[in-house]
Amino acid sequence: MDQYELKRIEKKKIWLAQRDQSVVGIGTVGFDIDEMPWTIDSFESEKYFIQDTISNAADGLGWEKLSYKPRQDWVVNCLNQFGLMIKAFNKEDVDMDNYIDWSEIEEGDDNPTIPRGYPKCEKHDIYLNCHGCILCNNGS
Repeated sequence: MDQYELKRIEKKKIWLAQRDQSVVGIGTVGFDIDEMPWTIDSFESEKYFIQDTISNAADGLGWEKLSYKPRQDWVVNCLNQFGLMIKAFNKEDVDMDNYIDWSEIEEGDDNPTIPRGYPKCEKHDIYLNCHGCILCNNGS
């Protein structure tokens, strides 16, 4: 994987963390798979990353960092459904406008969608997003 693809993966992590319902509100964090910021050039590595992330999450990776104990059966079922949707999504379905709209940094924006320099939370060592740290926001 080259540096370009690694940056796309970092951005995908940030995008996912922005779906933080503790900040943006319950019921407002849903999305369609094609709304994710996919790129055509790095599609295969991005798709692999998402599938690998889903698999690791279903295995409980990182759950110890949460401030609560999730219902494993519910979470795993939802992750499996999400994985099936990702599996069915193809490069031909990519709408680059979603990536461009999300990743553009507007002049004078003091709180860009993608924080400059890809900073990480000092406590949790995960990427910060425009809402801060998803784990800190949830009391972890």
